[in-house]
Amino acid sequence: MFDQIAFRYDFLNRFLSAGIDVRWRKKAIALLKPLKPNKVLDVATGTADVALLTYQMLEPKPESIIGIDISEGMLSHGRQKIKDRGLGHVIELQSGDSEAINFPDATFDAITVAFGVRNFANLEKGLSEIRRVLRQGGKVVILEFSKPKTLGMASLYKLYTRIIAPQAGKMIARNQEAYKYLNDSIQAFPEGEHFVGIMKKVGFNTCTSKILSLGICTIYSGEK
Repeated sequence: MFDQIAFRYDFLNRFLSAGIDVRWRKKAIALLKPLKPNKVLDVATGTADVALLTYQMLEPKPESIIGIDISEGMLSHGRQKIKDRGLGHVIELQSGDSEAINFPDATFDAITVAFGVRNFANLEKGLSEIRRVLRQGGKVVILEFSKPKTLGMASLYKLYTRIIAPQAGKMIARNQEAYKYLNDSIQAFPEGEHFVGIMKKVGFNTCTSKILSLGICTIYSGEK
């Protein structure tokens, strides 16, 4: 499904969010600034938006940023973006499964996941793998959609995710089902304190959540 929409993925992200998704990503990456990570993993990297922003925003610059994803279509677009920016010496994209991360224990100083954890088939297993490859004292930052709680905003959000987004996906990416899945996966995701509880269960400490844009999106973080 993601292979099929990869050619319009970046455009639809900007279009459907009116560009707010870039601000969300920047807020998430900003949480890593005090850590000054040297080696970063971006799980479910897609077209490498977060990997590229991570290099742009962090000082000193990370020595290595690796992005993994199971969609070769997404990775192909991401690799072209990295090549166009001349960052192939720092950012590398690999085919990889979040539930079986192909790196040794304690490899990374920081790990990011943007709009990917709700796609994990086994959420606890994926989070446990993230913790495994994170070094002691390292940090994970997770950006994910959530559902607004205020009545008026919740109604508008349902209209948008159930009707408008799928129709836009049909017209622009020729794939209505992918954007219907977007709504279905948001509805099924254990957001807020429920998700924080799962992070703690698999062993993360100092877990936090921060609501953005009236509840449309949430940043979660945890430490090892």
